[in-house]
Amino acid sequence: MATTVKQMLADAEAVVPRISAQEAVALHAKGDAVFIDLREPPELTASGKVPGALAIPRGLLEFRADPEGASRDPSLAAGKTVITYCASGGRAALAGRTLRELGYGDVRNLGAFKDWVAAGGKVEPV
Repeated sequence: MATTVKQMLADAEAVVPRISAQEAVALHAKGDAVFIDLREPPELTASGKVPGALAIPRGLLEFRADPEGASRDPSLAAGKTVITYCASGGRAALAGRTLRELGYGDVRNLGAFKDWVAAGGKVEPV
């Protein structure tokens, strides 16, 4: 039987905890986490991103996060908390599961960028 996107999201959400925007803002203020914005470039240009967040479109995540990959982003250090977000939370959930599969231990899903903004999180223009 084929898997549906709904089931994939449920499986991902069972593995990667969803955090509140307020918790994400607090972690950002402490500097204890790496944020990954999974939206596409036009989305980032239209609304900005979390300050310092890595802009990695969902389609490139595996290549940029693979610990042994040639295109690995050095900001994704082992042992750091990684927080994913996108426009609504779906890409962030799936990306979080992928990061766990790649060996990242502490991965959390902020969900939607709009939640960050509503919680008073600062925005960096792109």
